[in-house]
Amino acid sequence: MRFRFNKAVYRRRNVVERCFHRLKQWRGIATHYDKHPDRYLAALTPAGTLIWFDQ
Repeated sequence: MRFRFNKAVYRRRNVVERCFHRLKQWRGIATHYDKHPDRYLAALTPAGTLIWFDQ
C-alpha cells in the first residue's frame, strides 16, 4: 500500500508535533518525575494553558 503526500494533513500533524515538543520543554512533564496521573495532569494543564496563551 502506498500513501500519497497530503499537504493539509502534514500541516496539521506538524502543529501537533510542535505542541508536544513545547510541552516536553517543561522538565517535570518531559521526565514524568511525578508518577501519579492526577498530579501529572495538574502539571500538564497550566503548561498547556501557558503555551496556548503564548501563541
